[in-house]
Parts: sequence; structure tokens; C-alpha cells
Amino acid sequence: MQLDLTEGKVVSRLVRFAAPLMAGNLLQQLYNVADTFIVGRYLGDEALAAVGSSYTLMVFLTSILIGLCMGSGVYLSIQFGKKDRDAFQEGCFVAFLLIAVITLVINGAVYLGVDLIMELMHIPSEVYAMMREYLWVIFAGLFATFLYNYISNCLRAVGNSVVPLIFLCLSALLNIGLDVLFVMVLHRGVAGAAEATVIAQYASAAGLLVYYLVCCREIHVSRENAVFRWRTLGTIVNFSALTCIQQSIMNLGILMVQGLVNSFGTVVMSAFAVAVKVDTLAYSPVQDFGNAFSTFVAQNHGANKQERIRLGMKRAVQAVAVFCAVVSGIVFVLAEQLMGLFVKDGSQEVIAVGAEYLRMEGTFYFLIGLLFLFYGYFRAVGRPSVSVVLTVVSLGTRVALAYLLSGLPFLGVRGIWMSVPIGWFLADMAGAVFMVRARKGASKGLDGSCCRR
Repeated sequence: MQLDLTEGKVVSRLVRFAAPLMAGNLLQQLYNVADTFIVGRYLGDEALAAVGSSYTLMVFLTSILIGLCMGSGVYLSIQFGKKDRDAFQEGCFVAFLLIAVITLVINGAVYLGVDLIMELMHIPSEVYAMMREYLWVIFAGLFATFLYNYISNCLRAVGNSVVPLIFLCLSALLNIGLDVLFVMVLHRGVAGAAEATVIAQYASAAGLLVYYLVCCREIHVSRENAVFRWRTLGTIVNFSALTCIQQSIMNLGILMVQGLVNSFGTVVMSAFAVAVKVDTLAYSPVQDFGNAFSTFVAQNHGANKQERIRLGMKRAVQAVAVFCAVVSGIVFVLAEQLMGLFVKDGSQEVIAVGAEYLRMEGTFYFLIGLLFLFYGYFRAVGRPSVSVVLTVVSLGTRVALAYLLSGLPFLGVRGIWMSVPIGWFLADMAGAVFMVRARKGASKGLDGSCCRR
């Protein structure tokens, strides 16, 4: 199931590789939405607020691990493009050790600091106990998140994006079934929703591991390549650290905004919890398209096919523009109906607040779609520092404006919503400047010189 992205028609190869990634993330978002639907419908607004705030925290924590796995995947994609089997296998071994240790450290830290974390997030007293109960269970799934994403990125580096999708699909179905069982039948409350998620996470990770061990012998780490070299570690860290920082900064900004949202009370917390899920579901395909584009660029960069990268960028922007135009229209028109799916009857205030958020963000999905392409491109050509800069511009602006504008009496919580597309726009402008400068030769970029050591 390997796919060489350095050959064949650009659009067809890119879409063929991206489609399973997009479908996989949509499935993942769908079972997150299933959590929200079941909790909101059967446990009420306070439980919805608790689980929603927990989700924002977990996205931040898992973004660190996913960023490390993505960065390692770029390194492996380049080695695959070079046809360097030994470097590929050694990279797999070193990346596993690095990310596994970091995962265990993070896991221990969050368990020890759970109360401090909740205090920093300004969690209201009425949802504090439920959120703590949920977090205590959901933290147990961090290692499964690492294992699944590590193996997935190893497979995607060689062009196999289908198998991770299959196991994610099975995980999503299992999670939804367990949600119904634990919450609606066994009445285990928010802890039951967390238990369903953790069990599904370990099931997908274990299944993917078995597949890798049994069916992927050609990319197994041989005994001679199971060595730890500081040079290899340094190269992987060069790719992974800044990707990790970029991912974690992005979600740290969202976490900071979540703390501000929490200060507006349970209604706004509940509305934000639902709207963010719908929002993420709507633009997640372009996020995964950006990740697929990163693998496309990395393989072609390793093969020194710069003209193919240029053509790929042009086609990718066109595809994102069309997709985002369609999705933006759907979200804008159906905002109230989408919100109404997740809250109990009569929660009109929650629906109104969430619909306003969705219309304001949904109108500008192309801006974040373009930003994901910039992230993927600069990560793949060995300039993850540019992705970090773009993230700082986007999230720094968002956080600063959220606190500034929400303090204005005539805006209030609307100021938080307005800050998001402004941040996307400014980051896109910065990305365009980096790209134009690269093409003019004022800085390293599309000519491939950015990765010369």
C-alpha cells in the first residue's frame, strides 16, 4: 500500500494520498462529536461544559505528541524519497525512543498537576468536579495516542495512508458504541464517556501495531539499524521539535482562549464546546490535506524535484479554495441547526451564542486552509521555524485580540470570535511574504537550498 509521490500526475497522486487522511480525521472528529452529542443530550449543559473544556486541554497535550510524530514523519519521508533504507530504519528506532520517553513524562506531569491545570483554566465551581473526574480517566489514553500516531506517521512516510484510516474507523465505531453503553445504559456519567474514548484509543493503537509487526516487514527496524546515534537524534529533533512547538503553540493559544471563554459562564462554555467541535469537523479535511501536502513536498524534496513541488503548491491552493467555499456556505446557512443537534431542547441561548461563533469563523475557512498548506510546505523543506513564526502570528494575534476586544462592553464574547479570522489572515500574509521572498532568492525556500547543511 506504499505510494511514491515523486512520480505520476500531481493532482491524482496528491488526492489519492490525502483522501484517507481526510477521511480518517473526519472519523476522529465524528466520534468526538458523538461524545459531545451524547453528553449534551443526556447529561446536560454542565457536563457538556466540563467535557468541552477537557477536550481543549487534551487537544493541547496530544498536539505535542502529534507534532513530534509529524516531524519525525517528515524526516522518514525524505529518507524514503532518497531510497535510503538504513537511514529510514534508524530514524524509526530513534524517533520511537524519543517520543515514548516524552509521552511518559507528560503523562506523569498532568496527573500530578491536574488541580493546578484546572485552576489556571478558571473552571467554574459547578463543573469542577465533573471535569476532574473526566480528566482523571482521559489522561490514561495519552500513550495510546502516541503509539497510534507514531506508527501512522511511519506508514504515511512511505505513502501508506489507508491502513491508519481503517483502524481509526474501527476505533470510531467502537467509541460510539461504548459511549452509548457507558453513558446511556450504564449511566456512568462523564467518566463513562472518557472510558469509552480511552478503550477505543488503545484498541486502534494495538490493532495498528499488530498490522505493522505482521504485514510491514519491509520497513521493520533491522538489528543492525536499531542503534541510537546522536547525529540521527539531532536531525530528527531538528524536524520534530519545531513542528511540536508549532502544534503546541497553536493549541496553547486555543487553551488560553478557553480560559477566557470559561470566565463568561456555563452558557458560553457550553456553546463554545459545541461550536468548536462543529468548526473543527468543518475544516479538518483541509488540515489533513495540508499534512498530505507536507508528505508530497518532503518526498519530492528528497528526490530533488522542485518543479513538481511548485506545481503541487498551485494545485493544492486551488483545491483548498473550492472546498472551503462549499463548507463555509453550509456552515453559515445551517449554524443554528448544527448547534441544535447537540444541546437539550430549550437551550436557545446556547444555540444562539454558538451559531454566532460558527457564522463568524465559518465565513473565513479558506484563510485557515491556506495556512495549513504553508505549515505543511515549510515543515517539509526543512524550515519548520517558519511554521512556528506563522503560528505565533496567528495565535498570538488571536489571544491578544481576544482579551482586548472581549473587554469592550459593546463586544463582549463576540470579541473572542472576531479575533480568530483576524489571526488567520495575518498569518497568511506572513506566509505569502516568506514564499515570495523565497522565490525571489532573498531567502532559502522553493529551490531546495533551505535544507542544505
